[in-house]
Amino acid sequence: MNTQKEILQVQDLTKIYGKGANCTEALKGIGFHVLEGEFLGIMGASGSGKTTLLNCIATMLRPTSGKIILRGKDISGFRGGALADYRGKEIGYLFQEFELLDNLTARENMTLPLSLHGVAAAEAEERIQSLAALLDIAPVLDKFPAQMSGGQKQRVAAARALIADPDLVLADEPTGALDSKNSRTLMERLSLINREQHKTIMMVTHDANAASYCSRILLIQDGCLFHELRRNQQTESNAEFYERIVDVIAQLGGGSANVL
Repeated sequence: MNTQKEILQVQDLTKIYGKGANCTEALKGIGFHVLEGEFLGIMGASGSGKTTLLNCIATMLRPTSGKIILRGKDISGFRGGALADYRGKEIGYLFQEFELLDNLTARENMTLPLSLHGVAAAEAEERIQSLAALLDIAPVLDKFPAQMSGGQKQRVAAARALIADPDLVLADEPTGALDSKNSRTLMERLSLINREQHKTIMMVTHDANAASYCSRILLIQDGCLFHELRRNQQTESNAEFYERIVDVIAQLGGGSANVL
């Protein structure tokens, strides 16, 4: 029996851009749940609504209708301090293009979320060292972004997303700016954190290799959920799940180009 608790519920979510004849319905009544400790992947063609969905959950966008409920709280009702706390403490966001501040070192970029919420320096340093070991970025803690490789930058960005110990980590195409070696390294580290720290991760990706690290994948087409894949964690390897992802994409959408 599955004893995992639901951490996130998305209920009948819609998002419409524009008005009248010029309106575009990016999300069309999407609904699903995310379990605590799950590594959930979201896949779909460009323009399918997957990033819009992620940005609604991150409160970067306000949905037209529907509800997003995190640990029993409807985030659409958050304002002021409650909204700031949600963005700074309850979710972490990992961007495709790193979004590190060039004039800050890796350590300073990582601790920025903590300094904004008054976390003591000793506790901040303890969290830095723990994440630096997990993400293999200890050698670059005192370097600026210009002195790091792309893979190092993204792992520093991942540490920044994780450092406040959020309930939910949102990742938007985290391997999109990386080569295959650095993509694999990042996904292996995120998978390790998911398993060992029971951290809930929700990742938008077009990359079947990255998606193969997930425990479940939702496929979105034209603003609607149209298929779900679950990985058998006990018996199915990454390579086997990857093959199943590619096969399903080909059968449902006519080829992997439909998720690029």
